[in-house]
Parts: sequence; C-alpha cells; structure tokens
Amino acid sequence: MQADLPLADSALEKRLVELETRLAFQEHALGELSEALADARAENSRTADLLRHMLEDLRKVRTTLYDDHDPAEEPPPPHY
Repeated sequence: MQADLPLADSALEKRLVELETRLAFQEHALGELSEALADARAENSRTADLLRHMLEDLRKVRTTLYDDHDPAEEPPPPHY
C-alpha cells in the first residue's frame, strides 16, 4: 500500500495544479468580461447622451420651422 502513496500524491498534485490553472484562467476571463461590460455601459451612456442632444436639436429646428412659418406667405403650388 505504501508504494501507491507517492503515485496518489503525484496525481493529487497534478489535479491541484490543473484546478489552479483553470481558476487563474477563469479569473482572467472574468476580469476581461468585467472590463468589456464597463466599456459597453460607458458607450451606451455616450450614445444616450448623443441621442438626447440630437432630439433637443430636432425639437429646436421643428419649433423654428413651424413657429416662423406662415402658410399665407407660401406661394401657390406650381399647378395654379
């Protein structure tokens, strides 16, 4: 039975090294995913801000067009 002990220790150590390697890989992957998520959230925030500003500009343009527009001043259509 004593002869099997070093083999069992070797197998156990090999398995432990494999598990530690997997854990290190998963921690690295998790860090990359976390960073990618933070980048995506920042980009989403910038996109939302840009959309908000564009909608404000569009409202201003529409207001300017329709407030300054008097249909009576418009020339008749070409078919008249």
